[in-house]
Amino acid sequence: MAKLKITLVRSVIGRPETQRRTVRSLGLRKLNSFSILPDSPTIRGQIHKVEHLVKVEEVAEEAKVALEK
Repeated sequence: MAKLKITLVRSVIGRPETQRRTVRSLGLRKLNSFSILPDSPTIRGQIHKVEHLVKVEEVAEEAKVALEK
């Protein structure tokens, strides 16, 4: 299964509460923080809701292990 690297590239200051909660549920806290999550319809829907705030990259399983070390 593919993994997605989601990076917060824009601030949530001044954004609606629903977008703030969505960013938080994706595991993002500060600017430039990233989270590696499985590619699923649920995650894709959350990304679509805040696509103007995040950057998404597809990563291979091997890269995920290297990033965690």
